[in-house]
Amino acid sequence: MKRALPVLVLSVAGLIPLWRYAPSSDTTSTAQVAPSPSPSSSSSSLSSGNAEQVVAGSTVKTEKGPVQVELTFQGEKISSVRMLQQPNHPQTTAAVPKLVAETLEAQSADIDTVSGATITSDGYKESLQAALDAKGA
Repeated sequence: MKRALPVLVLSVAGLIPLWRYAPSSDTTSTAQVAPSPSPSSSSSSLSSGNAEQVVAGSTVKTEKGPVQVELTFQGEKISSVRMLQQPNHPQTTAAVPKLVAETLEAQSADIDTVSGATITSDGYKESLQAALDAKGA
């Protein structure tokens, strides 16, 4: 019986930090991945007169935090993708470069979800599609 009281007190004391834990909601981090243009593509796009256009997608609220994508178009082609808002979460930080690379390769919102960052991937694709729709409008 002498041990029961200290065990109970220490168990409760150990659980208090778990009850008070709240994940961070800091969404100030941004990531930008853009391919470096080769000299031939730069000169050909300048000579063809394609104007650069920047379009932001809608802000998508997810469980992890808001996600918003900004696309830069060179003519009809997506030339760069920038995250305006993203959750400050390790899986998101690891997933964003993969999502951006797939977007630049696919040139559409038809990309795969990154395993381990499903919520962020879904928000990214929704914001990406909104930016593509805004470009087409």
